[in-house]
Amino acid sequence: MQRATLSDGLEVWCIQRPEALVLDHHVRGYLQHGVEVRAGDVVLDVGANIGLFGVRAVRAFPDVKVYAFEPVPDIFAVLQANAEKHGPGRLIPLNVGASTSRGEARFTYFPRSPALSTSDPGAWDEQPDEFKEAVIGQTAAAGEAIWYARLMPRFLAGFVARHLRGGSKEVVAQLVTLSEVIDEHQIERVDLLKVDCEGAELAALQGLRAEHWPRVRRVVVEVHDRDGRFDTVCALLRQHGFTKLVAEKEAGFEKTRLINVFATREEQPA
Repeated sequence: MQRATLSDGLEVWCIQRPEALVLDHHVRGYLQHGVEVRAGDVVLDVGANIGLFGVRAVRAFPDVKVYAFEPVPDIFAVLQANAEKHGPGRLIPLNVGASTSRGEARFTYFPRSPALSTSDPGAWDEQPDEFKEAVIGQTAAAGEAIWYARLMPRFLAGFVARHLRGGSKEVVAQLVTLSEVIDEHQIERVDLLKVDCEGAELAALQGLRAEHWPRVRRVVVEVHDRDGRFDTVCALLRQHGFTKLVAEKEAGFEKTRLINVFATREEQPA
């Protein structure tokens, strides 16, 4: 565990300092197209990683509560440390992943690039160049946060990708459903459901029972579009009353199958 100082001077715990700076830049991209965090909101953050989205939310609004899901033990330890430092009692770390049912799953953990760790390694292995393109995308994002990232030539991306995948570890982690967490913590409303869990996003959404969907007001989900998953996710959101959907690829990730979906409901008159 290391310390990283973010662009505004905020100090956080991390595993890799450069990645922490990139992640802090990345989390701003979730809040677009009507998806936002407001005072008093309750947030479910599925795929919280080291917790920077939650840290930013609870620091911006002292009455926000964030339930942060992170299944990989080494990453969860950092999330827990950031929660204790920046949001005790309001940034609530949960050492679980979200899926269709309670159980266990085997995760591939990349210590050199924790944010790309996944329970679905096929998401990267089906198209070997896609991991390289994700690294290029991360580097493009890093260019705004880390000046020297702009200097990396594209032809080195393959070497960097192989380095980042090196030293990977297989770990077993616990899974729960979103509805189980809602029941256990007696969550009456979910103002924002953020899902970014590297290939497990559809299973996470499918773990929300029908009676809980009306409690969810806004959703942002990163979809790894394999086997028609993008269409399935959009259909699921529309089925449960989300009438405004915007889909876009993050700058730098145009050559990957990663698509961000922003979903909101029609505002009800006061």
